Amino acid sequence: TYASGPAPAVPGLSLVAMSGGVDSAVAALLSAREEGPTPVAVTLELWRDAEGDPEASCCSASAVLRARRVARELGMPHLTLDLREEFEREVVDPWLAGQRRGFTPNPCIGCNGSLRLDAMLSLAESLGAGRLVTGHYARTGPGGELLCGADPAKDQSFMLAALEPESLERISFPLGGLTKAQVRQLAADAGLEVAATPDSQDLCFLAGVGRGPFMERFGGVGERPGEILDTTGKVLGTHSGAHRFTVGQRRGLQIGGLDEPFYVVATDIDANTVTVGPRSSLSRERIDIRDLRLRGGGDAVRQVRLRSHAPAVDCRLEGSQLQLGRPVLAPAPGQTAVFLDGERVVGCATIA
Repeated sequence: TYASGPAPAVPGLSLVAMSGGVDSAVAALLSAREEGPTPVAVTLELWRDAEGDPEASCCSASAVLRARRVARELGMPHLTLDLREEFEREVVDPWLAGQRRGFTPNPCIGCNGSLRLDAMLSLAESLGAGRLVTGHYARTGPGGELLCGADPAKDQSFMLAALEPESLERISFPLGGLTKAQVRQLAADAGLEVAATPDSQDLCFLAGVGRGPFMERFGGVGERPGEILDTTGKVLGTHSGAHRFTVGQRRGLQIGGLDEPFYVVATDIDANTVTVGPRSSLSRERIDIRDLRLRGGGDAVRQVRLRSHAPAVDCRLEGSQLQLGRPVLAPAPGQTAVFLDGERVVGCATIA
């Protein structure tokens, strides 16, 4: 249970999500400068791994302490919300299950869409706060529309695509119109200790560990030598476990004597094989999808983004398939397709 129930509304009160990084700190700073009651800061405890890199994880003990110090600098009350049990059950376990089936799930979209932000919205309601403030680079429009952030290099609307309009109507993204350089400058001007804190680069629970070793430690998957095949079935080499590879990967194949670089085209976890081919073998103009979620009808779908910062591609939705306007490098099964109509995010789906 995240909250004991709604409290009487406190006009103008905001709950600010603080991770210990510069983005959430500046979102808190901007919120604190607004007229009204002093905002309340909250930091989530999601995952702890003694063997991970505490500086690379967004939810480590050191990150929680940084968030607490920044909240103190800004004169904000600071709360922590322990979601470790829920995070393992709703995010990590499904990710591991997908990996064991040969998929490459995107856990951040589900985490944002049904765990982290929902939990903080419930907490906000229990405090009487009418608004949740986060440091995401995204914007909102009328009726809970989700819009891309103004800075394409930092836009995070992809990771928020599963949020419902009802939730988005209660969330504020003060960094949505800013660049990263502007955010760091605001932090430096305010003397915040996190002004130069590096961005996290990996899934929070993989920080400093890596996908293969994490699966071996937490997913019950051990080292399992198998064959690397080309698209005709010819054996090109061996690997230490198909679970260590994903579609599009080039690193770690350790096969030589080829005229051009080869990439992972497919993995078969049951057979423990990894199939590879030239870059051209990854090209697709039609992609199967599942778990389609649209805001409005399919007629609103104009473009699709298949990776968080990849260029949007013109597309047409045809039932459980996407017809693309040009060939693209195939995304791994389990990844997310985010649908756009210009700068509006109009839905998402899972790559089948």
